[in-house]
Amino acid sequence: MRLRTLPLSISGIIVGTCLAAFDGFFNPLIFVLAILTTLSLQILSNLANDYGDGVKGTDNDDRIGPVRALQSGDITAKQMLLAIKLNVVVTLVFAISLIWVSFGSENFLMSVFFFILGLACVVAAIKYTVGDSAYGYKGLGDVFVFLFFGLVSVIGSYVLFVKQIDYITFLPAVAVGMLSSGVLNLNNMRDILSDVKSNKNTLVVKLGSERAKKYHYFLVGGAMFVTALFGIIYYTSPINLIFLIVFFPLIKHLITVYKNEVPKDLDPELKKLALSTFFLALLLGLGFIL
Repeated sequence: MRLRTLPLSISGIIVGTCLAAFDGFFNPLIFVLAILTTLSLQILSNLANDYGDGVKGTDNDDRIGPVRALQSGDITAKQMLLAIKLNVVVTLVFAISLIWVSFGSENFLMSVFFFILGLACVVAAIKYTVGDSAYGYKGLGDVFVFLFFGLVSVIGSYVLFVKQIDYITFLPAVAVGMLSSGVLNLNNMRDILSDVKSNKNTLVVKLGSERAKKYHYFLVGGAMFVTALFGIIYYTSPINLIFLIVFFPLIKHLITVYKNEVPKDLDPELKKLALSTFFLALLLGLGFIL
């Protein structure tokens, strides 16, 4: 289930919920169900990624990082496929419950829209590495991560509470999306050598190591800029800017990436960037409701 990826997955939900609470809308049941739905989607994505890379042979001895389930031989492809199917059911149960609690029968069209959006999230989670048309093998992973981890997560969770879109969500959604894409980019920078051998054409493989670094600076630096801009535009008190604390580990991270020459040495930075994203989202949200 790759537990270290889970805090990153709920970052957008935390921001969207806090912004809704700032506007006077909060429902603890909606929040809990949104978290459970997002966690189940992330776990589904992780299981599908393990299955897809496992059956394609991408997860092999050349790969850097933790040994995957299929790669280790402890779990068969058939068992993993069953786990994926069960997880789809769990995800849909949480998603339908969330939609019903949030919109009920009074907002039928919005319920239908979010149900379709939920199905799109499930398909996107699976198709990242599974199948011949897996978009993760075509360099499109960053686009989907930005859309689903950033825009859908932040703006969508806000709408679950408020029942309408507000421009206050746009900048935080972009920031969380850029940082989430940064985590994926860092992962692909680490795995570039094994991905090239496995014909996994991630964006990093297409760009090359040096341009991938510049792209990484853009993602992380851009997210910091957008977050700071949000803090300035909506400033009401010094507590709003508490998220600036997280800029220090992010800057240190960028320096580490700049100095890096050996891809495998980037592995420890994955956890640091993912946790920095989580705490940035948490402090950004709390700073506006405290």
